[in-house]
Amino acid sequence: MFKKTETELILQLKKGSMKAFDEIYGLYARRLFAFCLKYTKSKENAEEIMEDTFVWLWNNRSTLEEADSVKPLLFLRAKHYLINAYRKVINSPVYEDYMDYLDHHNSTTADSQLEYDDFVRQLNLMLAKLPKTQQEIIRLSKLEMLNNQEIAERLNYSEQTVKNQLSMGLKQLRQLISNRTNLMWLLFLV
Repeated sequence: MFKKTETELILQLKKGSMKAFDEIYGLYARRLFAFCLKYTKSKENAEEIMEDTFVWLWNNRSTLEEADSVKPLLFLRAKHYLINAYRKVINSPVYEDYMDYLDHHNSTTADSQLEYDDFVRQLNLMLAKLPKTQQEIIRLSKLEMLNNQEIAERLNYSEQTVKNQLSMGLKQLRQLISNRTNLMWLLFLV
């Protein structure tokens, strides 16, 4: 049986083809679910974010640009939904009550400053374990909030090199952080 290219599926999806949508869903649903589960640690939340991502794709199908793949678009949209879910947790009354509890039980602001300084020191130690190029790219991306193109221009690298180094560096940093329980929350941000 002839298998359609993803470009053809995108064109058909733009025209409202449910069959093309189903094929795209079949191509990416499991990977997108695994991606979401990695950050939410909840099957229900991962499933909801994955479904929201595909609903978004269907609702915005007519605005899709011609491309070879919808994968980057799907994963970027899922990332936005993950960030929004994280923000909801941060802004939830339960989380706010927990933060109030912590504030109430902290004896002084000096303790908080010491904890923050220790956190920054540990993070810098972990970053120092990475190759210099990856350290620099991660700092520019996550601390200075530059995009890959801006980083590539600043460091005189190709954009693909920046993407590759950022991906490898963040993967190594996640592994280092996962060994530190007091830095586990940072996994979501990296």
